[in-house]
Amino acid sequence: MPEATTIPKWHVSGDWFDTCKCDVPCPCSFAQPPTYGQCDGVLVWHIREGHYGDVTLDGLNVLMLASFVGNVWAEHSDAYAAVFLDERADQAQREALQMIFGGEAGSWPAEMISMFGAEMRGMGFAPIEFSVDDDLGSWRAAIPDRVEASAMALTGPTTPEGARVQTYNLPGSETGPGQVATWGRSTADRADAFGFEWSREGQSSKHITFDWTGPE
Repeated sequence: MPEATTIPKWHVSGDWFDTCKCDVPCPCSFAQPPTYGQCDGVLVWHIREGHYGDVTLDGLNVLMLASFVGNVWAEHSDAYAAVFLDERADQAQREALQMIFGGEAGSWPAEMISMFGAEMRGMGFAPIEFSVDDDLGSWRAAIPDRVEASAMALTGPTTPEGARVQTYNLPGSETGPGQVATWGRSTADRADAFGFEWSREGQSSKHITFDWTGPE
């Protein structure tokens, strides 16, 4: 990692969600082994507000495909990932996204990448569609013809109308400590890129905010 003095002050905050192979709720978020012993899925970040030094990052998206065997927070193996960066980003923004989400700019992404230790299958720039309801009723992301991930917030016969099923202080929060997870069930979870290929629905999904500051 470059010395902190070479990295400008940066901050990003926004929405993250995943769709994965696990049953609801995904055990990985509770620092437990995945439902079927191994897991794969789509992970998406939408930056509501952000900057990397003087480079503005508002509104940009990042999407990852990932898989692993075992407990991602403990002993695991066969970890693989591929990343798509928002094609709308200019050169300075692309470099900033690569520094932050590649872990080189410090903060939570550096910790997560060091722990996950995935082999990268590829990186590309793509048109990443992203939407999330203001009331967290549903969320969706897609790269046309390559990836689609969407979910509806979990509900049931005893859930008050409009209320969300949420978890505080997750022991395995993918966006770091202090965030609130809203649970859902996937309505689409499809991938066909960089050697990742699956198509399913009805499995676990969750929305979690993120708020990172670096290079600390």
